[in-house]
Amino acid sequence: MSYSFKFTGFRLMLFCLVILFAQEISAQNMRVMSYNIRYKNSIDSINGWDYRKGNVTGLVKYHKVDVFGTQEANGEQLADMEKSLPEYKWYGEPRTAGKNGEYTAIFYLKDRYDLLGSGTFWYSETPYVKESKSWDAFYPRTASWCKLKDKKSGNVFFFFNTHFDHRGEVARQKSAEVLRSQIDSIAKKIPAIVTGDFNATDSSPAYKTMVAGGALKDALNITETPHYGPVNTAGGFAVSKEPIKSRIDYIFVSNKVKVLQHATITDQQEGRYYSDHLPVISEVQILK
Repeated sequence: MSYSFKFTGFRLMLFCLVILFAQEISAQNMRVMSYNIRYKNSIDSINGWDYRKGNVTGLVKYHKVDVFGTQEANGEQLADMEKSLPEYKWYGEPRTAGKNGEYTAIFYLKDRYDLLGSGTFWYSETPYVKESKSWDAFYPRTASWCKLKDKKSGNVFFFFNTHFDHRGEVARQKSAEVLRSQIDSIAKKIPAIVTGDFNATDSSPAYKTMVAGGALKDALNITETPHYGPVNTAGGFAVSKEPIKSRIDYIFVSNKVKVLQHATITDQQEGRYYSDHLPVISEVQILK
């Protein structure tokens, strides 16, 4: 009887240790997201920002996102998001000065992460000249980055967020070269996560530059569980029976980042998505 009790007690203790270990591993996981939220445009009518901003921030809360990058947001939109998402801090600089300057902003949970550094560079032959552009770019375009420390695990990582030009094919390829060079220079050997609207399909020169050599990998291709949702990400506000047009929004990760899950989120109300792009989300883990 005594031996049986001791053995049962040992099994219970072992079970509790396994549960605690699993919880500790789970606590180190992060949910990261890329979301082009569509700039505030008066011609969007019922799809205008004022009608959908609550859904955008609600999506972030519901999907329990830890860190996310936005594209196209201007100052007014970021102020709205800041008000609705008080649990987050954010960093970014506008690509051009003025009311309509768009940001490649990065939001992070302030209770979970410490900001160790941040910066923004422009896609041009002079990346640290503000508002600069080169090649066949239509607009000045930027990438922003944050160096974050996870208060739970102590892990330090870089998070880059970007938006490539929508017109210039040469600009997109050159932007990918600049981005790769800046990641190598800024992050060095520290794990890195890259989100963005690249305005480029996975057969484009820009995409091929991003994954060349294997230092960065497309999260969709290395997720441990199968991708969930449509692969394509950009197709307008209307929910349609037709397939979504193209895949141009991505999450890339360095070799020290494990991808556990990857999905394209199709949340919608009354037949309308919350933006003309669908958000892409991954659950990841920083490796020691």
